[in-house]
Amino acid sequence: MIAPLARRLLAEGVGTALLVAVVVGSGIAAQRLSPDDVGLQLLENSLTTVFGLAVLILLFGPVSGAHFNPVVSAVDWLAGRRDGSGLAGRDVAAYTVAQTFGAVLGAVLANAMFDLAPLQVSEKVRASPGLWLGEVVATAGLIALIFALARSGRGALSAGAVGAYIGAAYWFTSSTSFANPAVSVGRIFSDTFAGIAPASVPGFVLAQLVGAGLGAGLVLALYPDAARTAGAAVVPHDIRD
Repeated sequence: MIAPLARRLLAEGVGTALLVAVVVGSGIAAQRLSPDDVGLQLLENSLTTVFGLAVLILLFGPVSGAHFNPVVSAVDWLAGRRDGSGLAGRDVAAYTVAQTFGAVLGAVLANAMFDLAPLQVSEKVRASPGLWLGEVVATAGLIALIFALARSGRGALSAGAVGAYIGAAYWFTSSTSFANPAVSVGRIFSDTFAGIAPASVPGFVLAQLVGAGLGAGLVLALYPDAARTAGAAVVPHDIRD
């Protein structure tokens, strides 16, 4: 059954909200459970995100594709715009708004669940060339993985594969792999382990856009006809109205 735009936006908004709630909430729990061990905190945070993201992709993917990420939606449109296989331009804009709004709500929800002030602003500065490079690498790898799986007919594996990649990128990238402009904005609103100061977000978003371009370029170099399957990202679904 073809999902109308309103239903897809609901899936993207709620899915992104729950993703940020998973990231922020597990970060808060990790701080409380392991207050003196930052490495263990990161392990607890990353493992929870791996499982949470995989479940959310399985839950919402059949409706909207489970993008939960404006750069995924943008590459979906960019790759498939010539043959109409990806999102329409108007849908990309709508997805981005739903994802960003959902991300903010997810941070507020996580704060409230742990009896913190629901509305707060992070003071955690994340700004250095190394962190920005980490975001480029994290986002490029994510985009390449998603669209390579779609092109090779293995989109059904995306829940586990994307979750595993993000979990690994928590550790092998300097930035702990935000790789998502909406999530970056949402994490402004929690002054906790997973937060990011507002002034640090533009650098992260710019790095994510660069990474998305590099990832898309890599996929097209490896799979020149990848544009034909852009609409199957992140998991197979029908996005036509």
